[in-house]
Amino acid sequence: MNAKTEIVCQNEEGKRGCGMEHSISPALKKHLLNMQRDELTGSILYGKIAARLKDENNRKAFEEISRAERGHYETWRSYTGQDVAPNRGKIFTFSLMSRILGITFAIKLFEKGEDLGLKDLHAIEQELPEVRRIIVDEEAHEAKLMAMIDEERLHYVGSIVLGLNDALVELTGTIAGLTFALANNRLVALSGIITGVSATLSMAASNYLAKRAEGNGEALKSSAYTGVAYLLTVIAIVLPYLLLPNQLYVLAFGIMIAVVVLIILAFNYYVSVAQDLPFFRRFGEMVLISLGVAALSFLIGLAAKQLLGINVG
Repeated sequence: MNAKTEIVCQNEEGKRGCGMEHSISPALKKHLLNMQRDELTGSILYGKIAARLKDENNRKAFEEISRAERGHYETWRSYTGQDVAPNRGKIFTFSLMSRILGITFAIKLFEKGEDLGLKDLHAIEQELPEVRRIIVDEEAHEAKLMAMIDEERLHYVGSIVLGLNDALVELTGTIAGLTFALANNRLVALSGIITGVSATLSMAASNYLAKRAEGNGEALKSSAYTGVAYLLTVIAIVLPYLLLPNQLYVLAFGIMIAVVVLIILAFNYYVSVAQDLPFFRRFGEMVLISLGVAALSFLIGLAAKQLLGINVG
């Protein structure tokens, strides 16, 4: 049995004999069909994003990239000789993600999947003559896309980091110390809420004054990002102590530590994707600092309880 499958390309009207004939293996055809589906998925996704963009230049760029992806789809179709359906689940997921987490994060995450496809393209470049053009198009459109995206939230990553880091380090340490000094979830939660809200207001005000002193015209917005990041972190850290019974303070402490690690993980992953920064080093640094302070505060809390003879019933 012949190991090759003869593929005769079709023109846009579906008629045979468009003047291009290729012989590819069944395995390669299957691989090209997957890439064909990815290109069509990307084309529809970029088109959906373009339709809701207000900035005309950004919209035109996304429309251009959408057309380029569609062109790549047509190229692969000339080899496979058949149409494929787009990945509707991926289109919905990344479209929703772009609304919630921002276009930059969603598109860069989507492009990471296409980067894997580019490696595959290089592997079959010698066999298929059209591959070199598609590689150039893919690399050029990604560079153009990333260069033109300008999202407000990314301008305030520094302010978010300030609120997040300070809350994680300061409040994690405070709660860790109070947990074993008070041994009562409600008292720990009350202390954490009072400390957290006060620190939120203090941090936001300090950030505002610092930005104003620098002559930053967006000082108020910057301080708002810092305050919101701090307050949301406070809520996440204190929540286990509000939900669990008073006597389960050890469990509440364990859940709090897990929440802290998850917050650090999620935030650093977001920043690493959106800003092309190293993930593991930044993640390791934040975990080490936050948990190191928590461990030290935990020991201080135990020592204070013993030395002062405090026993909260």
